[in-house]
Amino acid sequence: QELDLDERFGELDLRNDSDVPDVPPSTDSTPEILKRALSGLSARWKNWWIRGILTLAMILMFFLIIYLGSFMLMLLVLSIQVKCFHEIITIGYRVYHSYDLPWFRSLSWYFLLCVNYFFYGETVADYFATFVQRREQLQFLIRYHRFISFALYLAGFCMFVLSLVKKHYRLQFYMFAWTHVTLLITVTQSHLVIQNLFEGMIWFLVPISSVICNDITAYIFGFFFGRTPLIKLSPKKTWEGFIGGFFSTVVFGFIFSYFLAQHQYFVCPVEYNSETNRFVTECEPSELFQMKTYSVPPLLQAVLGWESVNMYPFQMHSIALATFASLIGPFGGFFASGFKRAFKIKDFADTIPGHGGIMDRFDCQYLMATFVHVYITSFIRGPNPSKLLKQLLILQPEQQLDVYKTLKSHLVEKGILQPSLRG
Repeated sequence: QELDLDERFGELDLRNDSDVPDVPPSTDSTPEILKRALSGLSARWKNWWIRGILTLAMILMFFLIIYLGSFMLMLLVLSIQVKCFHEIITIGYRVYHSYDLPWFRSLSWYFLLCVNYFFYGETVADYFATFVQRREQLQFLIRYHRFISFALYLAGFCMFVLSLVKKHYRLQFYMFAWTHVTLLITVTQSHLVIQNLFEGMIWFLVPISSVICNDITAYIFGFFFGRTPLIKLSPKKTWEGFIGGFFSTVVFGFIFSYFLAQHQYFVCPVEYNSETNRFVTECEPSELFQMKTYSVPPLLQAVLGWESVNMYPFQMHSIALATFASLIGPFGGFFASGFKRAFKIKDFADTIPGHGGIMDRFDCQYLMATFVHVYITSFIRGPNPSKLLKQLLILQPEQQLDVYKTLKSHLVEKGILQPSLRG
């Protein structure tokens, strides 16, 4: 007699990896023109050329989006987030055969909308305060934003409870947890990416480019020189590729930062100009992006023959970012490899020929985004007078006057203003 779903999945936590149901293999999405052009090559070199051509195409497209500005980069991040969510959640549907669960596909996407509404609403309230202040309909949404977000989530939570069906309970709760973990991985991390972007495009480009550089150079070094396996989760990863990728990424990050630090477009915080309704990147560059002279340690002076060197302070930070991208970032990829092995799949999807899904290309980026955000808040970001001024301008006139009196009294006590000064 055929077991019902509850019995089938009731013992899921006791099963080993070999008992996990198979997921249909990915289809080959390589364009026919490439297949014909590379038909005479071995499988190894064919994959090399497919990956190389598609990598170059993606890099060129990325440069085009950078040229189009900050807003297009934000749309790119949002698009990648949605696609990654779709790829991970689809694996859950396939593995647990949950296509027939009542409401569940709709609820998964509903929760995605709720979480995005919360995070991006917080961003609007934080960075676009002046713009919001001028529009009464937005003032209500921002004032009660967290309550509205909570109410929307509660509606989804109640719909989930109402959708519970006998003999599907455990499977439904598996998928409920799967959806929330996927939201944690994709939405929160993409939100941090955009937060980093607002600090200045350089905080977005250097980390992302470092991960891309490490991925490419580690693959190249591993392809040509790889002999020693690095980790069982990824049999193709080698120590030669890992070490070669590390040194290449540090050098790349240092040089790439030097060129970016020379341009306001990349170093200035991204701000919204409510007068022109555009994002602007104009400012007086901070000390991080002003050339300074550093003394070379005596030990290195004998090797390099230099007593001092001129560089931007940010280049020192780029070494920390590149080091993380090379040594810790790959563990995001190892984590993804373990996930795929657990569910017997080669790639998250077949969106990009030779590369797999979008999530296969951005598994390390999400870990990097969190590190950069923590790094900025811990070592870089200080009090922001510009943001504080925007918040003060939102206050009612009597509240602004109270702030003025309190600040004046404080400055007088510290001797910065004379007691006789009249406002």
